[in-house]
Amino acid sequence: MFLGRERELEALRQQFQGSGGAFVVVYGRRRVGKSELLLEFVRDKAAVYFVGKKAPAALQRAELAREAAALLQQPLLEHATSDWKQLLSAIVEQHRGGGRLVLVLDEFQWMAEASPELPSVLQELWDRHWQHSKKIMLVLCGSFIGFMEREVLGKQSPLFGRRTAQMLLQPFDALEAARFHRGWSLVDRARARFVCGGIPGYLKRFDASLSFEKNLERELLDEFAPLYREPEFLLREELRDVQNYHAVLRTIAAGAHATKDIAKSAGVEERSLHYYLQQLVDLGYVARRYPLTSGKANVRAVRFVLDDPLLRFWFRFVFPNNSYIQHMGPARALRDRIRPELDSYFGGCFERLCRESLPRLYAREGVSASFQIGEYWARDVQIDVVGLRDDGWTDLGECKWGSVRSAKALASELEAKVPRYPNPRGASLGRRFFLRTKPKGDLPPGRWHDLADLYHD
Repeated sequence: MFLGRERELEALRQQFQGSGGAFVVVYGRRRVGKSELLLEFVRDKAAVYFVGKKAPAALQRAELAREAAALLQQPLLEHATSDWKQLLSAIVEQHRGGGRLVLVLDEFQWMAEASPELPSVLQELWDRHWQHSKKIMLVLCGSFIGFMEREVLGKQSPLFGRRTAQMLLQPFDALEAARFHRGWSLVDRARARFVCGGIPGYLKRFDASLSFEKNLERELLDEFAPLYREPEFLLREELRDVQNYHAVLRTIAAGAHATKDIAKSAGVEERSLHYYLQQLVDLGYVARRYPLTSGKANVRAVRFVLDDPLLRFWFRFVFPNNSYIQHMGPARALRDRIRPELDSYFGGCFERLCRESLPRLYAREGVSASFQIGEYWARDVQIDVVGLRDDGWTDLGECKWGSVRSAKALASELEAKVPRYPNPRGASLGRRFFLRTKPKGDLPPGRWHDLADLYHD
């Protein structure tokens, strides 16, 4: 069943129904649902859908020609394979039905790798024939974010400035992800997000008729389950020199965030590390983070964090316990090696959920000012949530996933951190508290939020 992506589908429909040529670029990390979105969009339309692959250009053209010949019922198309210009022109010309033909070239990065001239061919076809024609809607789709931004959308690309729409497909937010497991408690839906993130392909693997922990056993700790080897598959498919990338990710998952610490622990020269990190950032697996203040970001304070929840969980729990899992089995591994550490691990995941949820809280509270959301750290302080607003207000937040016995003690803990937060603009400093469940009784001053608030639609 197809869930979500209503805004994206509507944007594609508007492009399809427009009066002129339509050229849409759709990109985003693997498993985020790009192909599912496009297949849902073309389900009731005349469309040629081709998935590029790591194969010689001639073989890719032959496959596309066969698919187009069958879908358009034009057998002669199978012979139009001498070059990309001939083939793509013939596909559009042989579309005899009424309405617009949707031509989707998925995994475009692999097509362009085998045929570096392909972007220039598409530029010529677009400029000379397609941009004013309602006969064709061209969709280029790719999984390598850096490639799509440089080679399709970037200024150096032959296709620069020609797209009529672009769509960086993001993982589902917490509310969208929760729709996959409606029968679960909010705690379990949050825990599923902490492991699967907002990636539809992973969320679908978790069976809502089973408990969260049973899904962990079946989908992540069973050596025959698809997600058990998913991170290794992703790295091998996207990258060369996988061993070094593996070491970098393993090191970040273990708690190293500064480049010097990552290089030392991973056994990678610091000069080379920047290349590896940039590749992982381009793929959406790693992110750069800076302490958020009203001043200019301190580039020396940068932290690299594992931004993909499944990779973060896998490198934290599955990879280090690989031998134990295979020897003792999923249930025993969960009981002995993973469950004792889960609540502590989920604490950091909960902080991310709170930062993600703050914009929705602002919307419900009627905050109209623009804002930035992040966190703050220095040598002697860590503030989990910072909401830097342009109305002279800054929110500072403390997050607790575990049980809280004393709301007063928690408030005092945050209050001790407030003077250490740089506030050169003299903003009013608000206090927010994010908890799995609110403590009973009277609460100290500040805004208090629990999971029900974070998941309120």
